Amino acid sequence: MIVPWGPIINAAAVAVGATIGLYLGGLIPERVRTLVFQLFGLCLVGIALDMAMGGGDFILVVLSCALGALTGELLKLPERLDALGDWLKRLIGSNNPDFTEGLVTSSLLVCVGAMSIVGAFEEGLGKGRTTVLTKTMIDFFAVMILASRSGSGVIFCFVPVLVYQGALTMLAAYLKPFVTPEIEATLTSTGGVLVLGIAFNMIGLKTPVNISCALPALVWAVILPAVLALFV
Repeated sequence: MIVPWGPIINAAAVAVGATIGLYLGGLIPERVRTLVFQLFGLCLVGIALDMAMGGGDFILVVLSCALGALTGELLKLPERLDALGDWLKRLIGSNNPDFTEGLVTSSLLVCVGAMSIVGAFEEGLGKGRTTVLTKTMIDFFAVMILASRSGSGVIFCFVPVLVYQGALTMLAAYLKPFVTPEIEATLTSTGGVLVLGIAFNMIGLKTPVNISCALPALVWAVILPAVLALFV
């Protein structure tokens, strides 16, 4: 069995980076932290646009987002995530009001994108860890900035990193034939749209984008191109 060292290193780096941001963030004046947080949000806009224009069929991306938002609402996903966040808060004794938002935002940020898929497949197929280690470095600094503002919830994003990328790595040989270029492109573009929503929230829009409700869009971004391929 393949030991997913790449995802393990990535998850550890995320946990360490978030912990550093959490404890060192208090040493930085609030005005500076806010400015850095907003500037990172602006940088994230560029990253998100690059992802969104990653070659996915725009109609499938729009449908994925629409169906994802509908699915999230029907499943009452925001409420369920809030309940999960509240449970974790009670478990660790945190009183951070941004705990759940920090957890969801950071998890989406470090798990969505082509590097997560490509890096996992490269390692799983014995082609090295260059991509996943590059992603690890980016994630380390990203969660450090997020944790300095959103608090302890960001630390726990190491769990989805370990589970998601670890599963992709261990199952790479089996999943690779099914993850077509169309699925990867649609998933990356849809993820880019959601990351753009995160960026807007970080900048401080008057009406925040409810990202947690739209998370099922990532599932539809896999289903729709797979179904379309059966008829084309």
